[in-house]
Order: sequence, then C-alpha cells, then structure tokens
Amino acid sequence: MDQNMDNPNPTPESQPEKTEPQTPPQPEPATTESTQQSSEAVAVSQDSKNIGMLCHLLGLFTNFIGPLILWLIKKDEDKFVDSQGKEALNFQITVILAGIASGILSFVCIGILLAIAVSICDLIFCVLACVAASKGEDYRYPISLRLIK
Repeated sequence: MDQNMDNPNPTPESQPEKTEPQTPPQPEPATTESTQQSSEAVAVSQDSKNIGMLCHLLGLFTNFIGPLILWLIKKDEDKFVDSQGKEALNFQITVILAGIASGILSFVCIGILLAIAVSICDLIFCVLACVAASKGEDYRYPISLRLIK
C-alpha cells in the first residue's frame, strides 16, 4: 500500500507548499530635485508657460527690449513669468556686453570670432530656454550675469 493512504497526516514533503502571495515592494517617495521640478511644472498655467517662453523668444529678435516689456507688465501677476523674464533679461544684457567686448576686440581680429561665438550661444541658449519654459520648467542660463535679482 501507499504510505499516504495509511497515514492520515502526510509528511511535509508530500504536501504542496503554501506560499503567501508576495506584494511587490512599494517604491519610496522620491525627494529629488527632478521630482520637485515636475511638481512645479504642473502648478504653472499654460498662459504663464506661453508668456515665459515668449520672454526668451523675444530676446532673440528684440534683444533686451521684448523681455523687459513683458517682465515689467507681468512681474507682479505671475511668479513664473517674473523669474523667466528676469532670466531672459539678464542673459540679453550679458549678450550685449559680450557684443561690445567683441566689437572692441575686433581691432585685434579675435573679436570677429567672439562675435560669432556669442551669436551662436545666444541662439542655442534661447531655444533651450524656450523649450524649458514651454514645459513649465524654471530655466537658468548657464552663462549669464545676474544683474536683476
């Protein structure tokens, strides 16, 4: 006869193992800077994103005049537009100062290369700032004098 039939209590080897369902570990809430930025991006209205982007975009075409006008009009109404307007204005003032320096240095022939480099940096950084502002992210230019705080 079979051992399992003789013994009403089968041995542990013959019983199927009972395992409790395992729940996947819960991820810990992240407190990184990127998470904080994404939560800030959600709080910014679409109108604020558009005006912030326009501050950076106008910097390409009007130098500091466009960002200055938008910033003066909207700085008290919206915190995001205030920060992006100041940032665009500071960068365009930096571009003007670099342009003056390259004009002075053009007598030494290095100014022409500097003017080209400033123009390329202005274009690239303004496009990056427009994209970031359209997403609601607070953009900071990497090369900028912070004259307006």
